[in-house]
Amino acid sequence: MRLFTRFLDDAALFPPGSVPLAQAVPAHLAHLESARGPLVGPFVVASSSLPALAGLLQGRPPRSFEVAVTVPGPGAVRASLEAAARIPALDVRAVEVGVPAGVVAAEDVVPTLDLALRGDLGRAADGSRATVFVELPRDERRGALIDELAGTAYLAKLRTGGVRADLYPDAAELGSAIVALVRAGVPFKATAGLHHAVRNTDAATGFEQHGFVNMLVAVAAALEGADASEAAVVLADRDGAGLAASLGAWPVGQAEQVRSVFRSVGTCSIDDPASDLYALGLLEAAEGVPA
Repeated sequence: MRLFTRFLDDAALFPPGSVPLAQAVPAHLAHLESARGPLVGPFVVASSSLPALAGLLQGRPPRSFEVAVTVPGPGAVRASLEAAARIPALDVRAVEVGVPAGVVAAEDVVPTLDLALRGDLGRAADGSRATVFVELPRDERRGALIDELAGTAYLAKLRTGGVRADLYPDAAELGSAIVALVRAGVPFKATAGLHHAVRNTDAATGFEQHGFVNMLVAVAAALEGADASEAAVVLADRDGAGLAASLGAWPVGQAEQVRSVFRSVGTCSIDDPASDLYALGLLEAAEGVPA
């Protein structure tokens, strides 16, 4: 289903997967060459791991390995892109920027990024500018940062989980963020904790995990005028068949509109989300999952 083309960014390096770099790179290449390939987005790598990645990519064709580079803050973007530019095989498709404590949303983010991205630095192999996602902090700065990003080329990043229960926003918080982003016209990606398509309780940890299909349906609802409480109801829904039926009924134009807002998810597993989509009837076997 075209709705999921390049929807799964390969974040195998990050917890809880934490796959060693030397294993994650060939696994990523294998995903791209498999039937799942159309679902797979760039390889997500921390800027601190770029030197090690360079060694693993020696001999590969120029600009042949697509990456999304995570950086700790706006002030580190230019140096990170300069480091990536020194690795011939890399094609930087995205930059994911943290907003640590002390960074002032209205003063330190957009101006710093504008300065860092001047000139041709950060352009992908096709000449387009790498997409820049700014992670929204879960504090009082969030609203101001969404306002600051509105009308710019910069997108948002939502963190939807992690290795502790408190890192998971509840449905009300996530619903509020989604509606705020839709109303501000700021597209976003989501990362962490989205291990499955539908809302679930993780058997190993007991954490309440969001579903990325729930999020897609919540975005569609927000685009149609739903408020935060209505979006939260969608996010809390555990009826996978019902959610899939809703999503599967979208016309092409609606699917494209939703994906123009909700760009991708970072996942430490490509297989699990693809298997879920197949089980829900949202992918054919030929699209990446064995029957």
